[in-house]
Amino acid sequence: MEAARPATDADVPRLADLARLAIEELAPQRGGDVWRRRESRREPLEDELRRLLATDGARVLVGTLEGVPVGYAVARVERLADGTAHGVVDDIYVEPEARGVGLGEALMGDLVAWCTEQGCTGMDAMALPGDRHTKNFFEASGFTARKLVMYHSLARDGG
Repeated sequence: MEAARPATDADVPRLADLARLAIEELAPQRGGDVWRRRESRREPLEDELRRLLATDGARVLVGTLEGVPVGYAVARVERLADGTAHGVVDDIYVEPEARGVGLGEALMGDLVAWCTEQGCTGMDAMALPGDRHTKNFFEASGFTARKLVMYHSLARDGG
């Protein structure tokens, strides 16, 4: 059975492993290299995850199948210019072998409920261009595109 639960300090080593898998999976995709260098979590991941666990405005989840951690998610609340609360899903990842059984939906459902409890008026999540599975997942969770980020490489190798 799949489940989503709040992470604890004891989960940090496994969360860091899952975060590394997520970065490894996204980096070779279109837009992934710049995302990795600009926006992905930084090493040492364990320190960053422990900091998030201690942050009131953040929610860190572990996704389990039969009690085994195979996914994780992180959301945070940020304040917009007008002072309203806005949820941001920074991470949501499920190991490929554990996809398609509802774990991602359980993680996202928890994040949406938490952001609602925090008074958020909306939420953002990121999908790389061409990552149709992630885009479809977010759309099935009620998300719609609200902006496109355009990129122009100035490097000779196209990176």
